[in-house]
Amino acid sequence: MNEPPPLNRKLTAILYADVAGYSRLTGSDEEGTHHKVMDMLDYVSSTIKKSGGSVLRYAGDAILAEFSSAVAAVNTSIEIQTELVVRNNILDQDKKVLIRIGINIGDVIEDRGEVFGDGVNLAARLEAAAPEGGVCISTSVHDQIVGKIGSVFEDCGNESFKNINRPVHVFRWTPLINTNREMTPDSKSSNASDKPSIAVLALRNMNNDSDLDYIGDGITEDLITALSKVRSFKVISRESTFTYKNTSKDVRDIATELGVRYILEGSVRKSGSRVRATAQLIDAVTGHHVWAERYDREMEDIFDLQDEMVQIIAAALEPEVYAAERIRIEHKTPNNLDAWELYQRGLSFMWNYENDPVSTAIELFQKANKADPNFAPAYSYLAYSYYIKLILGYVEDPDDFIDKGMKAAKNAIKYDSKDAMSYFSIGRIFMMQGRHDESIDALRKSIELNPCFAQAYHGLGMVLALAGQLDESKSTTEKAVDLSPRDPMLWAFTIVHAFTCILDNENEESLVWYRKTMQLPNVAGYWPHAVNAAALANLDRLDEAKQALAKSIEAKPNLSIEFVKKNLPTKSPDGLDPYIAGLRKAGLTDV
Repeated sequence: MNEPPPLNRKLTAILYADVAGYSRLTGSDEEGTHHKVMDMLDYVSSTIKKSGGSVLRYAGDAILAEFSSAVAAVNTSIEIQTELVVRNNILDQDKKVLIRIGINIGDVIEDRGEVFGDGVNLAARLEAAAPEGGVCISTSVHDQIVGKIGSVFEDCGNESFKNINRPVHVFRWTPLINTNREMTPDSKSSNASDKPSIAVLALRNMNNDSDLDYIGDGITEDLITALSKVRSFKVISRESTFTYKNTSKDVRDIATELGVRYILEGSVRKSGSRVRATAQLIDAVTGHHVWAERYDREMEDIFDLQDEMVQIIAAALEPEVYAAERIRIEHKTPNNLDAWELYQRGLSFMWNYENDPVSTAIELFQKANKADPNFAPAYSYLAYSYYIKLILGYVEDPDDFIDKGMKAAKNAIKYDSKDAMSYFSIGRIFMMQGRHDESIDALRKSIELNPCFAQAYHGLGMVLALAGQLDESKSTTEKAVDLSPRDPMLWAFTIVHAFTCILDNENEESLVWYRKTMQLPNVAGYWPHAVNAAALANLDRLDEAKQALAKSIEAKPNLSIEFVKKNLPTKSPDGLDPYIAGLRKAGLTDV
């Protein structure tokens, strides 16, 4: 009898991934779940292949793959799970598709394009032991990655697995690692009564490419600089945060050592001519992800690439941190709020844009300044709240509110002449006074102080429209939308663009931007409906225009041509003519 040929054996890193809770997901939506799972598996397999791995087989909702490098297998797994955090952010909790990943290094049998043996079996057992959305690795893998990756794996000790004849020392990683661990009350990063503090960790290089290391470091350094321009943030210096580069340390320990509440971490990787950066904002007290996003760009000019990514990430972070801060203080009683917390609660009312909530915001900003007379941001948004009252027609005496707004804005600059918000607020008040050049100068100064301040671009876009600089107005409001696509003021950004299109006799385009506006949250006041009415009337769609005007008058019963002219002062006497003509045609009266 012939002896069978010797088996091919090799040492390799085995990755096993499987969908968590697949039966539960299909029970609630079989077809929808199938499509989401297939899309996810396509993404996972393509990422494995791009990272140098090989997909060996699929088993329903599971994938078996191998890598020649443990570091590559682990980095790829972390990239996959981080990406899925981003994808799941927009889904309801019961519709999120999460996977578990297990990784082992073993001596395996290679036959017919697949691998077999205990090394594979252990990878499957490690997958089952991984947290949902996380990774579980054996000690043999951990020994290979120590000091070579930036992510932290928690030592979970020895565990026993079915059909594995020895205990296995395991380590686990998840985007929400150690969320059950409480920080001590006297921990540095638990001092949340101060303005929010943030540390930006060096972005991880996901390729073995020294050039990419320079890109990641450059983006990190520029992010620190950009966030330092947000005067209401405390941002830790590069010299401190870069000491943690390439170390395996829990972000909560880093936060405690640096005395911060928020940690921004992420990664960069290159594929061909494209660069992908991911960023995640973590509340270090709770361990929860506040925000996560990814950015893909062509690497044509590396400096332009860095500038663009930094500006977009920095602009996105400010409203996300503020939103997290408002959630944090939501259940505190007013008597226990300090100046920062009163200010944040005021913002939550101000973003509502309705008359009574804005009045409440004004009271809270005033209380914040009573608690801390030198707190410039509260003066800034006190001025802006007066502006909201004016622009949306909530006041009987506009001149009185202009005076109050100007006084608050001047106080903001008095107490912090380098605060972008201060110049933003005074720029809005200058606009209401018809002082267009001074308004433009103030808003440009705001952008100079904080190039990532989307609200300042929005304000500049509006005053440019009233000054007759229509093309620049439209490009500026588009910049505001690009910088902060989830901003609580986003509807105001888009309706300014719609308004500018009317002044430029682009009424069809105005309707496109109006429809974008009405799909957004927080839309308030008479103005969006008035813009819609004017555009429709200019297109001779009079029945629709009259219906839109009726909605506008319902929001502001005393709406008139006289009010519109007074509320939107233009630099040229005929600058508002296309808008006024449309409103007249829709049926709006002079007084």
